[in-house]
Amino acid sequence: MWEDPILEELHRIREEHAKSWNYDFKAIFTDWQKRQAVNGKKLVSLQPKLSHSS
Repeated sequence: MWEDPILEELHRIREEHAKSWNYDFKAIFTDWQKRQAVNGKKLVSLQPKLSHSS
């Protein structure tokens, strides 16, 4: 099976971050918003996804 070390590292970091907030989505989201405000980079976007109607 093919392994991507970059993706593995991203998954590890994401898991550690979630674990540090006890997997509480609201706490994780709040942390990302605070980080976004501190370094001025857009990390969290709540733009609605467009639905495609046929």
